[in-house]
Amino acid sequence: MLQLPDSYRNLPNLLTILRVLAIPVVMVLLAFPGKLTSIFGALCFALAGATDVLDGFIARRQRLVSRFGKFMDPLADKLLVSAALIMLIPQGRVPAWMAFIIIGRELAVTGLRALASAEGMILDPDRWGKTKTFLQIAALTGLILHYPFFTLDFQRIGMGLLWVALVITVTSGVGYFYAFFQRLSNP
Repeated sequence: MLQLPDSYRNLPNLLTILRVLAIPVVMVLLAFPGKLTSIFGALCFALAGATDVLDGFIARRQRLVSRFGKFMDPLADKLLVSAALIMLIPQGRVPAWMAFIIIGRELAVTGLRALASAEGMILDPDRWGKTKTFLQIAALTGLILHYPFFTLDFQRIGMGLLWVALVITVTSGVGYFYAFFQRLSNP
C-alpha cells in the first residue's frame, strides 16, 4: 500500500487530495447530461470547491502549511475548474473561447510562477486570485446545475458569474505579470 510521508499526512493535504479525486467523479457525471446527474455533479463540484477554502483555513490556523500543499492546492483548483470547463463546452453550457481564456490564464500564471521561482522570487496568491477561484467555482456550480430549479435559471446565473469571473481572471493574471516584471526590473 502506498504510504505518504508524515509531513504530507495532515487534514489540509488530505482535503486537497480529495479535491483532485473528485475531478473524475464530476467528469463522469457531466458526461451524462440530465437533471439528476446535474444535481449530483453540481453538489460534488461545489463540495470539492469548498475544500479549497477549508484546507487553506485549517493549514494557516493549525500551522500545517507544507510545500506539498503550496504546490498541490492551486494545482487542484486549476484541474477542477479546467475539467469542468472542458466538459461543459460540448454541452453548449460554456463557450469554448471563454474556457480557452480562463485555462490559458491559469497555464500562463503557472508558468510565470515557475519562472519566478527560477529567479528566486515567490509570487504569492493575492486577494484577486482567491476571488477569481471563488467566482469560477460559483459560476461553474450554476452551469453544471444548468436546469431551472425553484424558478431560478441556473444557466443564466452561472453565465453571469462566469463573465465576472472572466474579467477578474484576466485582470488578476495581468497583475501577476506586472508584479513579476516590476520585481525583475527593481531587484
